[in-house]
Amino acid sequence: MPIHRGVKALLIVLLMTAASSVFADTASRYPVTFGTELQGLASWYGGKFHGRLTSSGEIFNTNDMTAAHKTLPFGTIVKVTNQDNGKAALVKINDRGPFVEGRIIDLSMAAAERLDMIGQGVAHVSLDIVDFVTDSDLFAVQVGAYTLEKNAEKARATLETAGFIVTVERNTLGVARVSARAITGRDLPDSRRKLEGLGFSGYLVKKEKTEAPRISRASGAGSPTAFVTAP
Repeated sequence: MPIHRGVKALLIVLLMTAASSVFADTASRYPVTFGTELQGLASWYGGKFHGRLTSSGEIFNTNDMTAAHKTLPFGTIVKVTNQDNGKAALVKINDRGPFVEGRIIDLSMAAAERLDMIGQGVAHVSLDIVDFVTDSDLFAVQVGAYTLEKNAEKARATLETAGFIVTVERNTLGVARVSARAITGRDLPDSRRKLEGLGFSGYLVKKEKTEAPRISRASGAGSPTAFVTAP
């Protein structure tokens, strides 16, 4: 038995040495945490990929808050935090990649801008899984429909501060419908109590028709709000 443990230890040392050589160019600035898939290097892509089909079948829009990951299910919502500056963004996984050694996630340009990593190209990040998405078990809660922009903005800010993923849907009449999105069935009772505690009593619960909402770039720094236009 001691021999087997010694062989195992030797193999671990050899693997760590090989990995260190692979990441030698970036390890000093972006130290990769071995043994976890939730910390490592993030890159971003756009340009020629804009308008092309992603692996999930969606059209890639570099202005949307999306990302590519090797294994996470499509529709998974991930919080990506830049370890260099503390900036964070919520993204939806809708593509596969990155296919470069040492990188764990490939962000859209919009997400990269949110993390302030456009110029450097790569950044050391941590990933936090917000939710694994399933089409059959997602709900949206509309908390209000507002004609005054300041009231819609106040509702949006309140929901985001409480940790909800938010969309603001504006119709042709200028009415803004503010909703908490991508709430799973198991979390719905707690979310409803949380919303009521925030003062939203006249809310409307809807079943999500497809997958989690597309999270698009908003003007406010650090905001994960998805802005979509209702028909």
